[in-house]
Amino acid sequence: MKHGEIRWYKFLAPDKKRPGLILTRDSVLEYLGEVTIASITATVREIPSEVFLSTVDGMPKDCAVNCDHLQTVSKGKIGALITALPQTKLLEVGRAIRFALDI
Repeated sequence: MKHGEIRWYKFLAPDKKRPGLILTRDSVLEYLGEVTIASITATVREIPSEVFLSTVDGMPKDCAVNCDHLQTVSKGKIGALITALPQTKLLEVGRAIRFALDI
């Protein structure tokens, strides 16, 4: 598991299994039992707190990283790797997070 990877995660009910982007920095991942993720949704609203992803980014269909819904979850519940985002997309995610949190 690494920062910038998109992996499967089963969110709490009533939600479902969906992709999540690992946000926690690599330098602490081995020491923590939990990681912070951003959920990824097929509902693309085209707002500044989202980052659009497509098959070009390794996703099965068009979707968006939703930076309005950041969660810290158990590392043990993180599933299989889907893809890893390039640095250019991670920079977009950083901007979206700052917008979402107004920082």
